[in-house]
Amino acid sequence: MEARKIKEGIYWVGAVDWDRRMFDDLIPLPDGTSYNAFLIQGSEKTVLIDTVDTTMSNVMLERLNQLGTEHIDYIITNHAEQDHSGTLPQIIERYPETQVVCTSKCKEMLVDLLLVPQDRFLTVEDGATLSLGDRTLEFIHAPWVHWPETMLTYLREDEILFPCDLFGSHLATTDLYVTDEGGIYEAAKRYYAEIMMPFRKIIQKHLKKVQGYKISLIAPSHGPLYDRPEFILDSYQDWVFNNPKNIVVLPYISMHGTTREMVKYLVDALTEKGVTVEQFNLAVTDIGKLAMALVDSATIVIGSPTVLTGAHPNVVYATYLANALRPKVKFVSIIGSYGWGGKMVEQLADLISNLKVEILDPVVVKGYPGTEDFDALDKLAAIIASKHKEHNLI
Repeated sequence: MEARKIKEGIYWVGAVDWDRRMFDDLIPLPDGTSYNAFLIQGSEKTVLIDTVDTTMSNVMLERLNQLGTEHIDYIITNHAEQDHSGTLPQIIERYPETQVVCTSKCKEMLVDLLLVPQDRFLTVEDGATLSLGDRTLEFIHAPWVHWPETMLTYLREDEILFPCDLFGSHLATTDLYVTDEGGIYEAAKRYYAEIMMPFRKIIQKHLKKVQGYKISLIAPSHGPLYDRPEFILDSYQDWVFNNPKNIVVLPYISMHGTTREMVKYLVDALTEKGVTVEQFNLAVTDIGKLAMALVDSATIVIGSPTVLTGAHPNVVYATYLANALRPKVKFVSIIGSYGWGGKMVEQLADLISNLKVEILDPVVVKGYPGTEDFDALDKLAAIIASKHKEHNLI
């Protein structure tokens, strides 16, 4: 694939990684990913916005060769993470005249992570501009999207926003622009859930700031470009600002069938009361799907057997993950079973300190559930439905 023209003098020079299946050895990539970088040729200056992961350096350098790029005045580094900055050393070596434009915090990180020489930087303040002759770049500081040094770049004359990770989607595709909004919605929501949701409160401020700009195209660092920007802006408005929905997310493990029977009964009881349930067997589930479900959920019910006096390790991990992602959830409860004792409930409750939630009475049974235990699950379902009604979710 060659460099791709966006507008006269503006080119995509990134790389598509079809085969990558894990990010940071943490985040599953079922659909691969892409690393978007952009070359802008102004009447006086040429800039490169971001680079690509070091594994794809040769791909981007070849695209620059295809365009006959003999001179780059500036490399705009919106974000220091290596999937966007990884090829920076090679660019600096090939174009010795170039300056790295970034925030002061980003400078510190690039020196630490990639050993970029101190004298190669031009640090910019929030709202600063850079003239390319016939085009002007404006820099918008956006810390904690999703690292502390991040910024967005806006190309004024062409009304293009280059937000790096913000609005991105891990997706390998030959499409330069969004062609399947349904497919992109899922990929972008997954990306938001796994990467941006922990910083939801901070992103609220940045979204309000972005609303002051006229934007005709959003060109993120992962996934296709949005030539209908309102699609992703409206989606983020929902995920970031709007109230949660009438949804219970129920991640669970069942070792001998007891917890599974409780889960099945509770799901039926909630369904009869008009509550939507998204159930996840943590032995087999895609953890990214669970993260996506948490974006909209009002309640989490955690299901676990007792293992060595505590919760099952898979449940501990899922609970820790939910705590780290900080979704908009309002209520949490715990159901499960034990054989002779333990502190499973106390352990799980201690793991959700980041969640500003009301903890509903747990239902934990010894052995297989009996009539009184099923009555307690009915009561829990009724309480959840009542809480959702109180918050106008039903």
